[in-house]
Amino acid sequence: MSASLQSLIDSGTKLYLDSVEPSEIDQNLKWGAVGATSNPAIISGIVKAGGFDDRIDALLSEGHDDEAIAWALTNELVSDAETKFASIHESTAGNAGWVSFELDPILEDPEQNLSASDIASRYIELGKQWAAGHTNRMIKVPATEAGLLALEELAAAGITLNVTLMFTADQYHAAREAIWKGAQRAAESGVRSLDQFKSVYSIFISRIDVYTQKELPNLSADAQGHVGILNAKRIWKENQEFWADKNLKLEQELIFASTGTKSKDDPPWKYVAALAGSDIQTNPPATNEAVDASGKTFTSEVGDMPSQAVQDEVDAALDIKGMHKFLMDEGVDKFVKPQRELLAIISAKREELTKQA
Repeated sequence: MSASLQSLIDSGTKLYLDSVEPSEIDQNLKWGAVGATSNPAIISGIVKAGGFDDRIDALLSEGHDDEAIAWALTNELVSDAETKFASIHESTAGNAGWVSFELDPILEDPEQNLSASDIASRYIELGKQWAAGHTNRMIKVPATEAGLLALEELAAAGITLNVTLMFTADQYHAAREAIWKGAQRAAESGVRSLDQFKSVYSIFISRIDVYTQKELPNLSADAQGHVGILNAKRIWKENQEFWADKNLKLEQELIFASTGTKSKDDPPWKYVAALAGSDIQTNPPATNEAVDASGKTFTSEVGDMPSQAVQDEVDAALDIKGMHKFLMDEGVDKFVKPQRELLAIISAKREELTKQA
């Protein structure tokens, strides 16, 4: 591990990897990563690279359709990552060593024409299915209307949750309250002790700055490109304060997600540095590589807020509701498309392997 990565971890950050590709997991374990997360785009990239042709062939011969193959491969990759992080999960008594498994994004596709309650019911069913038998798997649910509706029942069933696709404080509040209510129900019913309760809330960072650069071009240089950081730090502070008096054994944490920079003018560790010092950063492989090679010493900055003048400028200029709607519409689209692309890749592999047979 480089001195830069060591300093990031020493600052108090738990380093997670935004991938379950086996070789990347191995490398990032050496770099001090203590968890990982998965999504359909990640699975698509792994499958597209061709490393799973033999497994797809075997699943095809068993008569599985494309969707069943997609979920079988996802489950296997996430399970393999769970095995690699199992010792960390055990040594931290469940405070780290988790791997996230994302539920079916296609449920959120507007073309499916499903009601929020119908989607929520399906999330509950799938969450129970994919959590069963796993000790260090987090079930990842989006902070959509349907996802938020599903959280209390999932938590009441004793399932450890990662709420994703979260941009604004209102999403965080709704998710936190639902999960905490469900966790207390689980404890009261004997399903899971509060000593085993763990939850995380994935706050997306860089997409907010992409939005403000387009929609609020007149922000000052001190504010532009820092709105996502300000938003995350405010929610982090709220999260710290809410759980402080709950006397829980495990930390209820934010995941700082979407930490890869989008502007060529920004150093690749911009968000890593700004949010160093607490909770979890789930970084793309390239971001962790850049941190490793940076030569930078990271210190805790997550509690450092921008000047009051910058905060006032952002608060006056930013339409939170408008940003929320735009980013969620865009986010759902980015949520759904990779799963459809994964199914298309498997369909193409099916055709390719069938021709070779």
